[in-house]
Amino acid sequence: MILQNQIWLLTLTGIGLVSLVFIWIIVQAGKPADSAQVQKTAHTIRRWWFLALVLLGVGVAYATLKPFPIADQNASSPAGQIVDVVGRQWSWTLSQNQIKAGVPVQFNVTSLDVNHGFAIYGPNDLIVTQTQAMPGFTNRLHYTFTQPGKYRVMCLEYCGVAHHGMVTEFEVVGGQP
Repeated sequence: MILQNQIWLLTLTGIGLVSLVFIWIIVQAGKPADSAQVQKTAHTIRRWWFLALVLLGVGVAYATLKPFPIADQNASSPAGQIVDVVGRQWSWTLSQNQIKAGVPVQFNVTSLDVNHGFAIYGPNDLIVTQTQAMPGFTNRLHYTFTQPGKYRVMCLEYCGVAHHGMVTEFEVVGGQP
């Protein structure tokens, strides 16, 4: 079953469950009830519901943040190549324009003026990795290129009237045997 069909099935199941809850509420609405007992039950349900949401929130936060995508900015670099990148309105300056495939590279990205979005586009015009270029701060971006070819660097954050022209290229060559 493809993902879209699974999502449709999940959505229809959820709609069915919500419909059953509404039907149950409508059926129960006309019956007399002891208000003290109803209030006690509501407090109990609310307490368990709150606990379930807290546990769900902690679980989702842990699952999504455990594989934290940003490298430790203070750790020593395992990279075999280091490229210093400076962004300014409206150009990029890279310390080298040729990178070896298969060897980890560390981009030290900063800006001289305003915030820029440092995005690397692969030969197929898809973003392979990105970070922010901020004045007064150097972001370290680690990536290992596996495919040789021409890569483009483009700004992802509107930085002024010539933002669209803030493009440069570098080449990834060779590969490990």
